[in-house]
Amino acid sequence: MKIGLQVSDFTWPGGAPTLAADLRRVAVAAEEAGFARVAVADHLWQIPANGGPESAMLEAYTTLGYLAACTSRVELLTWVTAATYRAPALLAKCVTTLDVLSGGRAWLGVGAGWFEDEARGLGLPFPPTAERFARLEETLRICLQMWSDEDERFDGEHHTLERALNAPQPLRRPHPPILVAGGGERRTLRLVAQYAQACNLFASPELERKLDVLREHCAAVGRDYDDIEKTVVLPMDPGPDGENVEAILGELQRLAGLGIAHAHTRVPGAAEIAPLELFGERIIPEAARF
Repeated sequence: MKIGLQVSDFTWPGGAPTLAADLRRVAVAAEEAGFARVAVADHLWQIPANGGPESAMLEAYTTLGYLAACTSRVELLTWVTAATYRAPALLAKCVTTLDVLSGGRAWLGVGAGWFEDEARGLGLPFPPTAERFARLEETLRICLQMWSDEDERFDGEHHTLERALNAPQPLRRPHPPILVAGGGERRTLRLVAQYAQACNLFASPELERKLDVLREHCAAVGRDYDDIEKTVVLPMDPGPDGENVEAILGELQRLAGLGIAHAHTRVPGAAEIAPLELFGERIIPEAARF
């Protein structure tokens, strides 16, 4: 099992003047510790769980471009982009640019979006649920077309591209992997089965049922269930002296038994670096054996 780091809280002691240097230290330490992926949240307002709108937040793809220059091995992505916040062609170009400038380390992390207050506050699109999912599917189709050799016209219900041209193409072929986040059983997991290389679910009591539903969607569209990487988000706080490490490893081993290949977490106190080093010493090497 691989471990990924979520960097989503930017309210650090030095404030904005030291944020770039602090972020670099965190990314470098995460890479050295063996984290497989470093992700940032794609929001313009900080979410309530991390302090709310008045707390610090950075734009995601600018931040990932900076992290690409700070690192050389970790994969980079948003966890995750709301499909309605950017025109699909612009999103495809953002991920393409990240992939090219990072040497082929970009993913597309995407979902239907949920943060209505942010959207309303900043004048961003936030249509009703059914339309958000329709736009998410068109976004996936447009990205895949732009990452192919087919640059002809795209006509969808919500988007029209007269020429889906994308130059240069991403380095990773056939395209950057796609992670579709969310556990919606009727729509989200169908989109995973049809378009994605990875799903993202919560490590909740419903996890096994969600995986069974994904398996059913894969069968319905003729997709090999085992081709999809199963990822989960869960809290992992090792404690100041590692007192929670054994419990974390026990949970990771249980999840691995269900077929989970990647666990993603926000590490408390990551800006202090020591918690990341503890992951590298005691959790990541052990999880790799599961």
